[in-house]
Amino acid sequence: MTTDMQDRIERETLIAASLDRVWSLVTDSGFWIAPTGVPAVVGETTVTHHDEYGDFPVSVEKVDPKSYVAYRWASAFEGHELQAGHTTLVEFTLTPEAEGIRLRVVESGFSALDAPEEQRRGGLRDNTEGWPQVLDALKKNAEEAA
Repeated sequence: MTTDMQDRIERETLIAASLDRVWSLVTDSGFWIAPTGVPAVVGETTVTHHDEYGDFPVSVEKVDPKSYVAYRWASAFEGHELQAGHTTLVEFTLTPEAEGIRLRVVESGFSALDAPEEQRRGGLRDNTEGWPQVLDALKKNAEEAA
């Protein structure tokens, strides 16, 4: 396993919507894959389905109401159960500002994935490209409802 590999993705956006609206969106377990309608409850796992990429289990790790929610998922292991060495941690932090809600996402744990380096780098690359699209879609959804 290479130790010089980047281990995390960090992105943020400012959303002109209420805290309640943004919170309701980020606590839809696995929303970044596909909407599930399943609220984030610590310890619960939901399987989300994406028509192009397949099924992904998502586990809720921690919830601090209206400020932080963390999930684990196995994005580099489509169709596999969640297990040690197959998951990354996805954290969403919401911070109220005068113009709306600052939403920050951090996904980490790529260098610790139990997979060949090419697969780990592929997961990092794919998710690095995907998070801006996810945040843009979430921002649009939240602001349209505002």
